[in-house]
Amino acid sequence: MIALLQRVTEAGVTVAGRETGRIGRGVLAFVGVRPEDDRTSAARLLERVLGYRLFEDTRGRMNLSLRDIQGGLLLVPQFTLAADTDKGMRASFATAAPPEVARELFEALVARARTLHAAVAWGEFGAHMQVMLVNDGPVTFWLESGRTGTPFGL
Repeated sequence: MIALLQRVTEAGVTVAGRETGRIGRGVLAFVGVRPEDDRTSAARLLERVLGYRLFEDTRGRMNLSLRDIQGGLLLVPQFTLAADTDKGMRASFATAAPPEVARELFEALVARARTLHAAVAWGEFGAHMQVMLVNDGPVTFWLESGRTGTPFGL
């Protein structure tokens, strides 16, 4: 699985004019799913998102995680992250998981995040969304998680 993390001071997502999720200080994570991804890779990705150190400590170093600051987490499904862009001028989506697989894994990711973290919001899978964010820094990281063979209970 793929997560594009953005450290934000605020972020929100709307679908057809209806707000589906909003956070204050925290992490906006765009999530892409590939065909080889499974619940284990989803669980591993979530552990990385929650534990990745992208917030500054008192010395100005990025040593604090989302868990440490108890910030908000906004999860937004984005199948285009799994696109193959190596050739030509148009992306191929053969490297993205089929919608039914991606939906199941994204929903499992959201459900698990809600059990592990207090402030979780999310976008709507398969919907045309408008995402608003104020990137803090800017700070943006690309995380990937493959199958590890070690289940995390997702």
